[in-house]
Amino acid sequence: MGIIKNILKRVLKESIIVEKQKISETAYKIRVKSEDIKNAEFVAGYFLRVGIGLTEESLTMQDFVRSYSVWEIDQTNGTLDLAIATHSNGSGAKWIEQRKVGDKVYFTWKKGNFIVDKSADSYLMVGDLSALSHLYMIRRNLPKDRQIESILYSQHKNEVYADIDGTTPFEFYELPQNPTEEIINKIKEIIPKLKGKTIVYVGGDSRVCVALNQFFRRELNWDTKLIKTKPFWNPDKKGLE
Repeated sequence: MGIIKNILKRVLKESIIVEKQKISETAYKIRVKSEDIKNAEFVAGYFLRVGIGLTEESLTMQDFVRSYSVWEIDQTNGTLDLAIATHSNGSGAKWIEQRKVGDKVYFTWKKGNFIVDKSADSYLMVGDLSALSHLYMIRRNLPKDRQIESILYSQHKNEVYADIDGTTPFEFYELPQNPTEEIINKIKEIIPKLKGKTIVYVGGDSRVCVALNQFFRRELNWDTKLIKTKPFWNPDKKGLE
């Protein structure tokens, strides 16, 4: 394991935690700083792959890397913000609770397809706490004249936190895990209000992502290009971001 860590430290980019703040009952915000951030080719919706195993000695290779949404980026100053939830009590939760200002964070970029798309007239955003900062980032980078509707949920409202600018632009609901039926009922109420070309973003629980993808494709006959889904976690699988 020591050899692997030494190799990864040479391959991954290095940053320093310059701020850490608890932003809800089950989430922290950290700001990291690195010269590499200044020159990154960044698009809203990119992730950061963090080698948490490089600073947490007890982790196995399965838990070595975690991916976190970039919540905000300031390339002039070389900083970016991450929101990290702790409600799962997994390896990432333990890692963030132990981190402090001045600690090193080793990372690389993960691009993916769950990124901002400015081509629609209206948007519907659906997700749980694990997708909240990601959807905040997407929303802030859409044109101001776009119609945006939302269904964000958590089991407890005290887990929810405001966006980086202090606003709470989404509609929040207190719902249990995997509330597919409740969400579909709310979607049916929202759909008639949406204007023009519409894109839906669904992030969070993999079960919800699968069910809503099928709902939009099979029941509403939407083009798959208009349905963007990203499972951030799965109750039966470890290590899914």
